[in-house]
Amino acid sequence: MIVEFHFDFGSPNAYLSHRAIPSIEKRTGVKFTYVPVLIGGVFKATGNASPAVTLQGIKNKGEYQNVEMERFLNKHNITDYNRNPFFPVNTLQVMRGAIFAQTQDYYERYIHEIYQHMWCEPKKMDEPEIIRTAFEESGLPAAAIFEGMQDPIIKQTLIDNTNRSVEMGAFGSPTFFVENEIFFGKDKLIDVEDEIIKNN
Repeated sequence: MIVEFHFDFGSPNAYLSHRAIPSIEKRTGVKFTYVPVLIGGVFKATGNASPAVTLQGIKNKGEYQNVEMERFLNKHNITDYNRNPFFPVNTLQVMRGAIFAQTQDYYERYIHEIYQHMWCEPKKMDEPEIIRTAFEESGLPAAAIFEGMQDPIIKQTLIDNTNRSVEMGAFGSPTFFVENEIFFGKDKLIDVEDEIIKNN
């Protein structure tokens, strides 16, 4: 069974989904495939925008989202989440880094570490020196990853992933696909799990 998680490090809801996914994998025995996409490219292709933009001026909706966030944190016992004060962060470089990491043996560790630097110990992960220092702190091969980020094949793969995600129906992150069924948002993880169980 193919279960894909289309993610961008810049989405806090994608991070929170990432934290909930291991429990679903354990319960169902099905591994999620992490597909790096560029959320800015998805927004541009679909005419969508970040909630930071779309929620402006709407009374009560932002406050409700904060309540929903708190409920999710409590439900999944996530105690180390911190809002990134530099949000929104341009994630182009670290998403290219994710594509490169897929070709190496540290992809899962790369994802974990970048999420830590984005949403647990928040940093401005769009400045090269900050990114490099974060890599080094995490024991990741900074020089090799930075070189990989500039590879035309790596750059094109991220573009291709993003275009494919939109073609499949995505308009934001986190988006999940269970075979051909699409689910959007961390609150739909319960439906994702139901779909996996139904098809497993």
